[in-house]
Amino acid sequence: MKAVADAPAGRTLVVSEPRLAPQLALGESVAVNGACLTVVHVDGEAFAFEAGFETLARTNLGGLRPGERVNLERALRVGDRLGGHFVTGHVDCTGRVLERVPNDEWETVWFGFPPGFGELMVDKGSVAVDGVSLTLVEVRADRFSVMLIPHTRAHTTLGFRGVGAAVNLEFDLLAKHLRKLVRNAGPQERQEFSTG
Repeated sequence: MKAVADAPAGRTLVVSEPRLAPQLALGESVAVNGACLTVVHVDGEAFAFEAGFETLARTNLGGLRPGERVNLERALRVGDRLGGHFVTGHVDCTGRVLERVPNDEWETVWFGFPPGFGELMVDKGSVAVDGVSLTLVEVRADRFSVMLIPHTRAHTTLGFRGVGAAVNLEFDLLAKHLRKLVRNAGPQERQEFSTG
């Protein structure tokens, strides 16, 4: 993060990334720590975003400081190969790093999450943490674990987030839609869902 400035309706975030900046166009979507933002300015090696109050309240972007590293990812284009699961950049909530358990170069990391989201996760399902698509190892009532491979540790912010650090969480899109369908279904439809 190169600079952060308060704006009338939120904050302006300026990122410096010399390999990415020349490729960006105004209005393009880029995920910053997994939150989809719109490029509003490009200048040499730097580019800027405006984050509104809703984004700042729901993500860890409000706590960013100059010099802090962030995950960046351009939007997927139709026809591109999908490596991972569907990640929209629409962050559901923030969680916290609870524990880091090293295993040689690999690492198991436990994250806590607020109530109401546990039903969206299953062991060996998917979750996005700071925009990184990960496989869930174990899911409990208020926490989940993932295994970070050396590449993920070296090339994302997840490799250095300490215990207590806030992370952006985006739960599986299909699970969210299925939960809504089941919740809105009448008794007959619920019975059909449960019996298959």
